[in-house]
Amino acid sequence: MKSTFIKITLVLLLAACSQLSYGQCDKTVVLKSSKTNHLDAKGNIESSKDENATITISKSQVTIVPGDEDHTISGAITSKTCEWPTPFKDGKMVVKAKLEDDKGNTQHCTITITGVAGKITLVFEAEEQPGDKIIVVADTFE
Repeated sequence: MKSTFIKITLVLLLAACSQLSYGQCDKTVVLKSSKTNHLDAKGNIESSKDENATITISKSQVTIVPGDEDHTISGAITSKTCEWPTPFKDGKMVVKAKLEDDKGNTQHCTITITGVAGKITLVFEAEEQPGDKIIVVADTFE
């Protein structure tokens, strides 16, 4: 009887934790950064730019406003996974999306957001530009 109670408790705890992680995926998050780094295929910094970028990820949409430029890149999310043991401080979110800029150029992108001890890093990769990565460290992530 005690063994059954413990098993039921563990199953309920696991279900609650998985719902907490899933619930975080449903929330709209906004990442703001003041510096953008472009890396080559070997992970070396090709260029670095001080700019105020904003990345918004909702349940179904990604919107990126790069730097102080007057344009946006946005599109529908095709898949999203997340696991945040400590909500938005420690964990990981992977978003795949088909993004389009103001000129109609389309890219199939993977956006990986990783949190370690409260430091949030976003890595942006496009299938159409293999080996190139854009990395920003969040000044704010909410």
